[in-house]
Amino acid sequence: MRVGIIGAGGVGVELVSYLLTLGSMSEIVLVNRNKDKAWAEVEDFSYVESFTYARNTHLHHGDYADCKACDVIVITAGANLKGNQTRDELLGENATLIKTIVRELHTYAPKAILIMVTNPVDILTHIAFKEGLYPRERLISAGTLVDTARFMKIVSQKVGIDPKNINGYVLGEHGKGSTLPWSICNICGLDVDTFCALNGLPQLDKAQIYQDVIHAGFDIFYKKGNTNHSIAASVFRIIRAIANDEHSVLPLGVYLDGEYGVRDVVLNVPVVVTRQGATKILNYKLLPEELEALHVSANAMQKMAREVL
Repeated sequence: MRVGIIGAGGVGVELVSYLLTLGSMSEIVLVNRNKDKAWAEVEDFSYVESFTYARNTHLHHGDYADCKACDVIVITAGANLKGNQTRDELLGENATLIKTIVRELHTYAPKAILIMVTNPVDILTHIAFKEGLYPRERLISAGTLVDTARFMKIVSQKVGIDPKNINGYVLGEHGKGSTLPWSICNICGLDVDTFCALNGLPQLDKAQIYQDVIHAGFDIFYKKGNTNHSIAASVFRIIRAIANDEHSVLPLGVYLDGEYGVRDVVLNVPVVVTRQGATKILNYKLLPEELEALHVSANAMQKMAREVL
């Protein structure tokens, strides 16, 4: 599989590392506005081959035209959060850039699957979709996959179980507008309350866990200036699901057209990920208050998208 990465910032470079050491990619193309930065990153990575035993990958820097053979292209380029700036405040800065990038990529790689990482990621995916160039199954927001990973970790610390045995999804918007439907969450196959009751554990403070999930990324950002490790890992997870045609279910942002009672918005919902992208949106019977929270998230996203469309 060939992967293109647009943007040689913290997430883009970290993703290269994952793909080189854990993946089985045949080619990686790194594209960056500052070509010297892209060259330097590629040159630095070129010495990694001496220490890794994964498949040797042809890594090089280039332009959009060099992405013509890429199966998957990850877009990480854009302005980053500054100080107390919110993801929403980034919208105006990044909307025009994303439109340009998507148009350029479609010129050279119209059959690729695009994974959006640039924030505000779900609205920018909506803006990209409205360009009418890529179908919704091949234009994906990495969205709440990282939020879901944070949820799994936080719950695992409460109950003393490996996070891979915590099941559930953070849905809606990646950010403050996300929602956590506890009715579809479980620990080792048991609903959360039952698991705690049967195993001598106190009931979880669900409201506090939700707040911890929302603020996890911001807490990291304010202390180190960015969040890159977990985001890159989540994107790598998506790429692996595509490369292996896994039919795995992941919470990703896709354009909805009636699913869950909402239309004309990109929201994170459980989707089946295959070699062709997000090929199927799964339906869950959410509790009324959970569905309402998803609708509130959708309305907020639509309002922001209208400001730049």
